[in-house]
Amino acid sequence: MSSEKVPAAFGGVLIKADGLPIANPVTAAPPQNRRRLPFYRFLACYALLYSLFVAMRAIQSFGQHSFFNDDNRKGHFKKPLMGEAAEKYFLEVPNEESCIQASRQYTAEPHPAGSDRDLQTAKDFLTLLQNELGIKTPSETPIFPAGSLKSRHATLMIPKARAPYAWIDTYYPVMNTPLERNLQTLDADGKVLWEADLEEHAEPEDPEAHKYSDSVPTFHGLSKGADVSGKLIYANYGLVEDYDALVAQGVNLTGAIVLTRYGGNFRGIKVQKAQELGAAGVLIYSDVRDDGAVTVENGYKPYPHGPARNPKAVQRGSVQFLSMYPGDPTTPGTPAYENATRTEGLNKPQIPSLPISQENGEKLLKLAKDGWNGTVRLNNQVDERVMPIWNTMAIIPGYIKDEVVMLGNHRDAWVMGAADPTSGTASIHETIRGLGALLKKGWKPLRSILIASWDAEEYGLIGSTEWGEDFTEFIDKYVVTYLNLDGAVGGSRFQVGASPSLAHLLYGAALAVPHPTEENKTLWDATHDAGKYFGAMQDGNTILNAEAVAVHEASLNARDNLGVGVLGSGSDFTIFLQRIGVASMNHGFTGTMTDAVYHYHSVYDSERWEEMYADPGFYRHVAVAKYLGLVTLRLTGSIVLPLNTTHYAYELESYLDKVEDQAIAYPTEVNVDLSPLRNSIHSLQAASQALDYEKFVSERELKKILKKWHKKGSKLRKLRRKARKAYCKMLKKVFGKECHHHSKELSPKTQQEEDSQSQKTDADAHVQVDLRNEETRRLHPRSHPHSEGENRKERSEMMHGFALHSGFEPPFQSPYSDGHTCGKTVSRPHFPMPKIYKAIKRVRAVNQKLIAFERGFISEDGLPSREWYKHLGVAPGRWLGYGATTLPALTESITLDKNSTLAKHEAERLRSLVDKLVETIRV
Repeated sequence: MSSEKVPAAFGGVLIKADGLPIANPVTAAPPQNRRRLPFYRFLACYALLYSLFVAMRAIQSFGQHSFFNDDNRKGHFKKPLMGEAAEKYFLEVPNEESCIQASRQYTAEPHPAGSDRDLQTAKDFLTLLQNELGIKTPSETPIFPAGSLKSRHATLMIPKARAPYAWIDTYYPVMNTPLERNLQTLDADGKVLWEADLEEHAEPEDPEAHKYSDSVPTFHGLSKGADVSGKLIYANYGLVEDYDALVAQGVNLTGAIVLTRYGGNFRGIKVQKAQELGAAGVLIYSDVRDDGAVTVENGYKPYPHGPARNPKAVQRGSVQFLSMYPGDPTTPGTPAYENATRTEGLNKPQIPSLPISQENGEKLLKLAKDGWNGTVRLNNQVDERVMPIWNTMAIIPGYIKDEVVMLGNHRDAWVMGAADPTSGTASIHETIRGLGALLKKGWKPLRSILIASWDAEEYGLIGSTEWGEDFTEFIDKYVVTYLNLDGAVGGSRFQVGASPSLAHLLYGAALAVPHPTEENKTLWDATHDAGKYFGAMQDGNTILNAEAVAVHEASLNARDNLGVGVLGSGSDFTIFLQRIGVASMNHGFTGTMTDAVYHYHSVYDSERWEEMYADPGFYRHVAVAKYLGLVTLRLTGSIVLPLNTTHYAYELESYLDKVEDQAIAYPTEVNVDLSPLRNSIHSLQAASQALDYEKFVSERELKKILKKWHKKGSKLRKLRRKARKAYCKMLKKVFGKECHHHSKELSPKTQQEEDSQSQKTDADAHVQVDLRNEETRRLHPRSHPHSEGENRKERSEMMHGFALHSGFEPPFQSPYSDGHTCGKTVSRPHFPMPKIYKAIKRVRAVNQKLIAFERGFISEDGLPSREWYKHLGVAPGRWLGYGATTLPALTESITLDKNSTLAKHEAERLRSLVDKLVETIRV
């Protein structure tokens, strides 16, 4: 009914049915009409109330269920925390006591990959995710065999997720466990002269270490099972330069037992080079010369009585040929399903090896240096088999569901692993608590967050690699960045390594986190920190072994002018960065030459050592948790991704400068013109600077439009408030009733409950979804009859997210925000939506170019002789393993192969990639 049909007038003048006015009924009404007076009064009030009602409905048509609804302003819907407010709230959550309790939980027992305790920690982490992220616990624990319908659905449905959910994927790699081990010296007749005690024999002052002294025998993961004997040859660190020096001296390694010390390169590389030269086996020991100032010789007591090395401590670890490829040895490039077709495993050693203590190593070293001509027997029997491992995962959906920021930390340890990896697990525990606290406040990230607790990292990055090989296409299409945390605290110095595009983000975030132990300093200041044990001094300087210092400094990857290092390998970022091209980072506190000796991969990597020496009070742990969360919030909440491609482009030129310097060292062997490659890098720098301007303009224009949209909504809100006030006043005056709130909006808490229910529905649907149809819909959205509606939903939700994360309240609640409107259609403000969508599309195009930058260095042909690695910008050095080599194919063609033809080919291959990348990011 329109207002024209209402039998009433405005201004207190009544209208007769024929349209003629009548006199005021109070002063001029004839007696016969006075009985009708109450009826006319009722009509007048009804007319006024109805008019106000119509006016309010007209205003509401601009945005029913909106953030501008006064009911919402009075508590029915609270604006969620965003931006700096969200960061501030998050930083208040992580705390030391909670972090210590988490650390104690995971270090209570040994939990090597594939063990029963390892499975329990996977479930414990799942429980953490469910509790903190508001995920309803399903009736059955969501543990899915990799490759199964449920496992694939859990990952592939992430872009459609409406609420957080969590699950566990089970992969089946080949690993080994120790059986019998012996290390003996023999005389010419084969009689045993000495047999090493291979057990660590932890002392009771460290109760947990003492209890579990031999629960995980000292051995090398993926080592060859064999019983061999041979002459003893000392190869120092087992660097390629050390082996080359022995060969140059005429030393024949065929059939020998090689003794090397830890440090300088990955332990698997020491074995790989010895195998290549014909050795029969390898022994690797921990040398006190590499402990810096903190030695017994300098007056410090050995742990557990002091900060120096315990002479019986042994460093376990994998001897996989990491520079060849990581992951399950028998399924390179493909996921390790239970029924996978397997190879022999080319990245496993074919000769046995054993890790030994400082005590045993020094005895053998003395024999080798004294020219002893006896025989050493190395017996290493292992049980090699297919073993299950468990990756625990969780997704927090954002407004933009096709851009995913990943966080990962591995959970398995060689024994208790208080520093490696549990310090990282305890820190990410606090990060998750902080994200959960934000969710409870109604926060929702702009981009989705995927959290991973990897398994079997210690055997060779297996959990992350198998998942990455399983979902390579998904990662390539959706994952924006990968943020890795291995051990969070093993010493006093904070270090960050990352893709150059992340450097400024990481630097800025570190400036925003307070120093963990010193006032008026930031976390970034901790990049210059050192330990407090200085030992013997000479002329005011600590006395250190010169060779050990040189090797230590050489092992530190190159840093840019900000102080951010380059990523090599040795942790779970490897597949993301160096095979798929996802911008990645790794960070944590590491030891210096004046820190308490960290008993890496030993039974003495215990909770007692961590709380007593690495981080008393766990202040560093909490600083890392805050830092990881802050980086996550800035990546997931920024309108334009905070990736600096121009810094990356200029770093490329510095890498090329280094290559040219190296080429000068081989003037006769190598002759290559690098000027075309340099010209291409200059073009990339120019294209990136143009992209920088587009980043600025596109974000500015979107915020300008959103601000205008916000102002329009503010005017509507004021108008509606006035109308409602008049309506409520009249309602009370005429009928004596108060206005009631009828908003259909859900509070964040109620919304979270509905989301949990929808999550349960999604989880129960795992077994019902036809993945082939889902893949068809994902790859060919127009082929599905509902795809157009779904696209509208996605655009609407994305627009809503962009508005909130830009600091503006949109003038209507998204009708597709997971139940906020109870399934009803919602009116929208009369505003040019195409203009907003166009601005969002422009920002999204910029972000896709930023994401594509790292992808641009991926070559499908991979690196020579190790094709699994595909990144031509950075990779673990061929004979380093941990350490990074920049422009690896080009660099190694000069420094290792000394081949001009190969160098020219690699320079051209890299130039072609750079030129293609220029076109990709061109605006």
